[in-house]
Amino acid sequence: MEEKKSWTHWFEIPASDFDRAKKFYETIFGVELHVNDFGSFKMAVFPHNEVGGAICWGDEYTPGSSGPVLYLDANPDLTEVLGKIESAGGSILQDKKQISPEHGFMALFTDCEGNRLALHSNT
Repeated sequence: MEEKKSWTHWFEIPASDFDRAKKFYETIFGVELHVNDFGSFKMAVFPHNEVGGAICWGDEYTPGSSGPVLYLDANPDLTEVLGKIESAGGSILQDKKQISPEHGFMALFTDCEGNRLALHSNT
């Protein structure tokens, strides 16, 4: 049998206003992001164990609402995170809905930078 692996190793969410994007994600998830400032490139890294990611600002990062959709972990119930999005400067594109009994729930949103993302939770 083929071994299953994690297909996600790292993610980067583009930002045009680094400080605004950092505050948005810190607000909706209730975490502190660690900043790495390289002058012409900045990263705000999400706390993580294995798979990590960051808010990224620099010449090569342009926010937008098309392209791949990143599902962020909002367990145990994405309703709590979803409820913070609009007051933090984002917008809800699709309210919480069940994917299936085996796969939990999801919702779509745009962040304060205009990126389209998703939330996922088991309940």
